Amino acid sequence: MDQESLYHEGVRVEILDFVPKKYAKVLEIGCGRGGFRNNLSSDCEYWGIEPYEKVANTAIEKLDKVLVGTFDEVFDEIPNDYFDLIICNDVIEHMVDHHSFYKKIRTKCTEDAYMIGSIPNVRYVMNLFELLIQKNWQYKEEGILDKTHLRFFTLQSIHHDFKVFNFKIEELHGINKMIFTKRTLSGWMMNIFQKILGSDTKYLQFGFRVKL
Repeated sequence: MDQESLYHEGVRVEILDFVPKKYAKVLEIGCGRGGFRNNLSSDCEYWGIEPYEKVANTAIEKLDKVLVGTFDEVFDEIPNDYFDLIICNDVIEHMVDHHSFYKKIRTKCTEDAYMIGSIPNVRYVMNLFELLIQKNWQYKEEGILDKTHLRFFTLQSIHHDFKVFNFKIEELHGINKMIFTKRTLSGWMMNIFQKILGSDTKYLQFGFRVKL
């Protein structure tokens, strides 16, 4: 399976710790092929939003309803005051205006709704090494500097945004920790770099659960 296929599978078992105990109507933004659906209760009603039509057509086989387009493009097709769980696995960094999203998503949710997901960490140690030591900021096909990323985040900036937009933070911490072996020169250097720059640089992403 190629990298693009893996990207759209969206299984993301590392997000399971952020799933709330109770939910009935779920909306996943950037649902890919619907792989994350298998992680949740079979009893819930599950909607997805997916911008790539070919991928969305696969997700239709797994989800109750799939809207093709970006969140803004299908906004009027999403029922108001309906969902009690929103899933955003690595999608907020692709948004042109994520602040607008934080405001608009509330209109689609019940009063006791949750939002969970993940956001890439721009302070990841390898990214900082390339920037500060190699003096390089080169966009790539995947990863922190994915060429389709429009926004970049640190743990502090994520926390700040959630507070500003009145989300109650229940969980917010690093996921997909990278461990470098000290038996190699590069591994030794990365471990030293992490100690100097801070423990948050160990993580590729941050996972979160907030209450709307």
